[in-house]
Amino acid sequence: MNPSQHIQPVATDKQGHLKNLSEWSPDIAQQLAEGEQIELTEEHWEIIHIIRDYYQQFKISPTMRVLVKAVREKLGPQKGRSIHLMLLFPNSPARQISKIAGLPKPTNCD
Repeated sequence: MNPSQHIQPVATDKQGHLKNLSEWSPDIAQQLAEGEQIELTEEHWEIIHIIRDYYQQFKISPTMRVLVKAVREKLGPQKGRSIHLMLLFPNSPARQISKIAGLPKPTNCD
């Protein structure tokens, strides 16, 4: 049985971002990632934790450029590159990461 079948449905906007950010949990992240056809690995979780910490501090989801810088500061130059984030989150990384992390979409994303 799939573990995500036990999760209560959560309200999302038409782009799939949580309407109530406090409903986020690792299980919800897993469910949101499945909707994006992403299987979360330890590397994905590193990025998710960084973006959630960023949001806690600044109350805004980072744009791609800001996200790359934050990842570089926390994980070093190998992982703090756009290409690394695009390999993990191939469809608009800043938007996908913020969605899976239970955060609003970055302001510059459609």
